[in-house]
Amino acid sequence: MLPKRFPEREEIAAVRSEAEKAEPGESLDDEHRVAGRVMARREMGKLTFLDLVDRSGRIQLIARDKVDLDLGDIVGVTGQPGRSKRGEPSLEVTELELLAKIRRPLPDTFHGVTDLETRYRQRYLDLLMSEESRALAATRTRIVQETRAYLDGEGFLEVETPILQPRYGGGFAEPFVTHSNELDADLYLRIADELYLKRLIVGGLEKVYELAKDFRNESISYKHSPEFTQVEWYEAYADYRDTMERTEALVFRAAEVVGATKVTFRGLDIDLSPPWQRVKFIEALESKGIWSRDEAELRSKLQGAGVDTDRDRSWAQLADHAYSHFVEPELIQPTIVHDWPIELSPFARTTDDDETIVERFECVVGGMEFANAFSELNDAEEQAQRFAMQEAEREAGAEESEPGDPDFVEALSYGMPPTGGCGIGIDRLTMAITGSDAIRDVILFPALRELPRGNPGFPREPPP
Repeated sequence: MLPKRFPEREEIAAVRSEAEKAEPGESLDDEHRVAGRVMARREMGKLTFLDLVDRSGRIQLIARDKVDLDLGDIVGVTGQPGRSKRGEPSLEVTELELLAKIRRPLPDTFHGVTDLETRYRQRYLDLLMSEESRALAATRTRIVQETRAYLDGEGFLEVETPILQPRYGGGFAEPFVTHSNELDADLYLRIADELYLKRLIVGGLEKVYELAKDFRNESISYKHSPEFTQVEWYEAYADYRDTMERTEALVFRAAEVVGATKVTFRGLDIDLSPPWQRVKFIEALESKGIWSRDEAELRSKLQGAGVDTDRDRSWAQLADHAYSHFVEPELIQPTIVHDWPIELSPFARTTDDDETIVERFECVVGGMEFANAFSELNDAEEQAQRFAMQEAEREAGAEESEPGDPDFVEALSYGMPPTGGCGIGIDRLTMAITGSDAIRDVILFPALRELPRGNPGFPREPPP
């Protein structure tokens, strides 16, 4: 029977550091214990050279006795650190234990997993074969850790809100629906954390955030996944200008901690250093010659520019289509697009100068939006009117418009202080910071369409 544990092991990187202290051909006296996967094997006379890999790195093993192992076996090793005659940091084996036996052959150990479908469907193989993929996973974790550390350091309280909700809201998206047998009621997987977090602001918590999984029953693309991660925070007594500065600071700190403030994303050179350029929504559309408050005129402008508007049923949908088609893709450096039409922003306060414009901003980098923020609407009566406005949008065919939430309106009726709030997509932020072209690269187990029956990859045969 194989061992159930391998105690007192050290990370390979630490033992390799010890081995680097030796001279070529020298072994040190101290013994160390490491464990990992055998990823290469070479024979030279009576010596067997093995490459052992764990999460921290790789080290060469030198075994003087016959070793009956396959590539991919997991072993525990006791030995003395040193250098081979060629100067390679190594561990000279005094004891070796098989801890787990591989039952399938590894992919090509030189090229790794080259098929994209295999990379995403069998992520464990991708991680096993690719140091780059393991590093990307670790970088994402550090980005999340730094996001949490920044907000904690600024006095925010991390909270948890419901994933299963009797009503969904906080974004323009279609939800996933499920059913509770005990409650005999349909429930929705949350599309955003916003409405519950703002209830906590009403309750006096003042500065709250959540790092959360959210779910949207929508298309899959290089930047869309039906299951995604975002951080949302809400800060009492702040507005969207304060939130702009906080967003810049958080993103820069997350990028700085992983050494990636200047990156190449989707083939473009990006500098994440603040301050970011800022542009108003309407001015951005006017610069393209396609702004109009008249629905027929805006539709005509878009059609004249070769844009298909058949699925746009209202002025709001046309305006959003114009922005996503002409403006967003051309914003390469980090950009804050602010002051949006009220029809596109049901939870934001109006500006002081124009009641048809609200204090909202989006952050865009490399043509991809990754953050959305508001000076939060805090008047219960006006919120009820905004929900009614959204209901009119739904009746016009905008199925993703806000469905309304009477309980949230009631919560606001108890008074919510002026509040700034923001949501940042962690997956998209990770894409930008790591220069990853697709959201599936930064999600360990992305949602994928099921392979059709008869495909060689479905179903998989059991191991021998």
